[in-house]
Amino acid sequence: MTIPRLTFLFFLGVAVLSLGYGCATLPNVDEVIDEVPTTQKPRQIVSSKGLISLQKNKEILERLKRSVDPTDILERYIAVVESVTESPLTKGNKVTLLINGPATYAAMFEAIGSAKDHINLETFILEDDQVGRKFTDLLLQKQAEGVQVNIIYDSVGSLKTPESFFKRLRDGGIQVVEFNPVNPLKGHGEWFLIHPDHRKMLIVDGKVAIIGGINISNVYSGSFSGRQKGKGDPLPWRDTDIQIEGPALAEFQKLFFDTWQKQNGPRLSGRNYYPRMKEDGNALVRVVGSTPGSDNRLTFIVYVAAITFAEHSIHLTNAYFVPDSQILDAIADAARRGVDVKIILPSTSDCSRALDAARYNYAELLQAGVKIYERRNALLHAKTAVIDGVWSTVGSTNLDYWSLLSDDEVNAVVLSREFAIKMEDMFALDLAESDQIHLGKWKKRPLLQKVKEAFGHLFVKWL
Repeated sequence: MTIPRLTFLFFLGVAVLSLGYGCATLPNVDEVIDEVPTTQKPRQIVSSKGLISLQKNKEILERLKRSVDPTDILERYIAVVESVTESPLTKGNKVTLLINGPATYAAMFEAIGSAKDHINLETFILEDDQVGRKFTDLLLQKQAEGVQVNIIYDSVGSLKTPESFFKRLRDGGIQVVEFNPVNPLKGHGEWFLIHPDHRKMLIVDGKVAIIGGINISNVYSGSFSGRQKGKGDPLPWRDTDIQIEGPALAEFQKLFFDTWQKQNGPRLSGRNYYPRMKEDGNALVRVVGSTPGSDNRLTFIVYVAAITFAEHSIHLTNAYFVPDSQILDAIADAARRGVDVKIILPSTSDCSRALDAARYNYAELLQAGVKIYERRNALLHAKTAVIDGVWSTVGSTNLDYWSLLSDDEVNAVVLSREFAIKMEDMFALDLAESDQIHLGKWKKRPLLQKVKEAFGHLFVKWL
């Protein structure tokens, strides 16, 4: 995220305390797991033609299990997740890995350019810069051609973007919704600055979706961020998105329209938002949308369950790694039982306090056998994981309290051996550009660094 959280602490503090955010808690995932009967069978998988037969359902999962080493992450994990969400597991999806901004933007421009019916864009940051104007010029062009464009942008994330930027879009016929406006006079009946929309999601014609960690901003355009690397050149941003085509698209649309309605967006009709889908690939995909609420911290449950059931490998990349004790314990326990746990974290961040807070946990994880690496020569912003060579996730969710408790987030969970191989290849490339943290040397780090880590840890719930 390019706007440091701590910048807003002073004017968010009163609102946070009054709304009771400090008392909010994450669900106990052990209890969720224990409540799922061991005999519970996964619900039927959804195809382009609807629910498939129970026999076909079993054949698909058995084939997937045979493609990898024996692991409990399939049936047990699926049963737990299905106990807390109605979002189905869909088959027949084509999933394309998009590494960094240039590849993601190229895919977005291609999808937008080919739009025939509608374009739905939901983003945390939409900046008035070269990239933002290139996007909006194309969106205005498509609107003029008769394609309906609908945009949701987060008020805090896009705080620096002038109102004139959005007025130009509205004047061109684009429907624009500001998520939880900072200005209380523009609110939709509520004024919740501590509830941002952190999703990054582009949906075109109900047939193509692109999601991940990438905002609409110059910092992703190639090469350089606005943050200086000491006295040297600015650092490039390292991030990941995915493009999905297939039956999973209906679930992305549902998330978009749910947010649109909650924010009192104008009525949308007359478009084919749920077209008849065909199966474009072989990946099983579940869309995980998470919003604040005692029963809807789905991404948290998804992560903890997957880590808990891992048997061979956990390869995790995350930009803001300030998790709660359940995630830390699950990761440490996995390493102790012999799982190959590797975590790539940033060596430089746009939020230095989050970096300090993340490092506070290094010693505990290293002692448990977790291998920790810091990505050099880049500002790491990705939020990805691949487990047991078959379970992968890409999305907007950071493993910090703010993402897990307060944000609207979206991730895709992909069950596919073929896609997991691509994720592992990407992880290996990042690993080659990272420095491993060794316990012996880490214990000898300067006292000042330890003090900064302890201070950062005091703010874990605000990062």
